[in-house]
Amino acid sequence: MNSPSHPIAPPASTQPLAGALDIAIVLPTFNERDNIAELIARLEKTLLGLRWEILFVDDDSPDGTADVVRTHARRDSRIRLVHRIGRRGLSSACIEGILATSANRIAIMDADMQHDETILPKMLAKLNDESLDLVVGTRNAAGGSMGEFSSKRVLLSSFGRKISQAVCHCDLSDPMSGFFLIDRSYFMEVVHHLHRGGFKILVDILASSNRPVRFGEIGYTFNQRKYGESKLDLNTGVEYLFLIINKMTNGLIPTRFAVFSLVGVAGLVTHFICLTLLLKSFHLHFFAAQITATYIAMTENFFLNNLITYRDRSLRGGRLAYGLVSFWLACSFGAWANIIFSRSLLQSGTPWYLAGLAGIILSSVWNYSISNLFTWQMPQKLRETVPAELLATDVKEPS
Repeated sequence: MNSPSHPIAPPASTQPLAGALDIAIVLPTFNERDNIAELIARLEKTLLGLRWEILFVDDDSPDGTADVVRTHARRDSRIRLVHRIGRRGLSSACIEGILATSANRIAIMDADMQHDETILPKMLAKLNDESLDLVVGTRNAAGGSMGEFSSKRVLLSSFGRKISQAVCHCDLSDPMSGFFLIDRSYFMEVVHHLHRGGFKILVDILASSNRPVRFGEIGYTFNQRKYGESKLDLNTGVEYLFLIINKMTNGLIPTRFAVFSLVGVAGLVTHFICLTLLLKSFHLHFFAAQITATYIAMTENFFLNNLITYRDRSLRGGRLAYGLVSFWLACSFGAWANIIFSRSLLQSGTPWYLAGLAGIILSSVWNYSISNLFTWQMPQKLRETVPAELLATDVKEPS
């Protein structure tokens, strides 16, 4: 049998120091097999003289990351593994990792070695000396740099930082950072209010705080990934949007419904554009133009919802055609209910704008409910793997 290109055997173990832990490092992982050995060696060197543990939270990586970690953990009890099956998401992995350690100071960082582990002792000293709630490794303050990030990634990070200011309760230079040290007592203050979905756990923590956050920052240079692939994709942006909406509405409006409604607004714009073109350029009769524009908008809404709102239940193949037809039917009935309800309100003396708004809300709730029940019904096998509290909200843990 061929030997692996990257050996997984850990170095000889050092006996852990007695006493309470000075720090725990929580590392969420997915397909990071080739980074594990070097990352552990780096952390062990950086944390020399401290009482520490490293806790990997792996989302059942297909590349065998959990097996590599388990091999190291058998040799050194300071290295631990939480192997999650049927659950995914960086934020929820971080939360489970923090709750699984007894340490009062917990660092969150990526396992791809893009975060500079050498500043951890400085972060720990700052948090302890100044009695802070958290210390953030920042790329945007003194001593910090985005490194060799592409201009596109820098622009996306800057845009995300500006959006986060709408919900965060402090003026951090890098709220999008995934590298920070947090005090357990502060974490326990906010943990029950966390959204738990997506990739930006720091934004979630800051936005969930009921008091001013005592924070500090330490600059570092963002490194290039050596092995594996970046997890940044369309879903990352969508899940960040979900988080921001959840925090802006204080959780009162289901996040999935809010996104469903935003897609509906986009469909409304498309409807009016198509209606104008069909009437002015193609000179169709209004009734024919209205029906055509309606179904074009509904089709657009279906594919946008399939891509964004229900990306965790995205329909493919034959189910896509069935889903489109069921969505058409649901929205057709919703439009009919909208007209009947708003007209009855208007006839009873309700102002036209309130009657119209009531009709829109009725049809939106109807379309959303039917879409949930029939068009994008969660498969039973998937439902069985999702925790009950996440099913209750239907939005907390997008995969």
